[in-house]
Amino acid sequence: MAAVNVSIIYYSATGNLHTMAQAAAEGAEKAGATVRLRKVRELAPPEAVNSNPAWAQHIEDTADVEVATLDDLEWADAVLFGTPTRFGNVSSQLKAFIDTAGPLWQRGGLADKVVSAFTATGTAHGGQESTILALSNTFYHWGGIIVPPGYTDPIQFKTGNPYGTSYVSGAGNSNGGPSEVVLEGARYQARRVTETAAALKAGRAAA
Repeated sequence: MAAVNVSIIYYSATGNLHTMAQAAAEGAEKAGATVRLRKVRELAPPEAVNSNPAWAQHIEDTADVEVATLDDLEWADAVLFGTPTRFGNVSSQLKAFIDTAGPLWQRGGLADKVVSAFTATGTAHGGQESTILALSNTFYHWGGIIVPPGYTDPIQFKTGNPYGTSYVSGAGNSNGGPSEVVLEGARYQARRVTETAAALKAGRAAA
């Protein structure tokens, strides 16, 4: 299999997306990829962060995770983006990072990359699919090759979202974070992305 670079770029306030991103990194590495796990910069004011102890604690717990830069996009053959939903849309923190990619896009540095997305919501119908579809609007402009998990593995009939791995953190869910089924879904999604990117890279080299 062709060597593949995979960037996993995410925003997480209280840790659910961080946990899912870690699982995605495991899946990509298991499929043979070189992986960069990157968080985007926190933009919320300290008073907002400190109003939620879990939010403040997560920032402290992930202080060692590198902050994403445009080099992480340019370096990658494939990128998985993770974001919680914000009113059915992408979090402002991740969107702000994406909005800095204009110069890279203008010189063709984002074309033909394999891309995929995962998310979490507080309620069962809180905008999981619309958030992933909103990210897809960006991917279309980049000329990215969108690779969803689909219903292409038995785990997908357990996680139930063909758009991308998703997790419901609220609605009575008190298991302390994404379940093993959700995490296995994230690992599978990343493996599928990695394998697709490798096949494309090998095909281009052969051509």
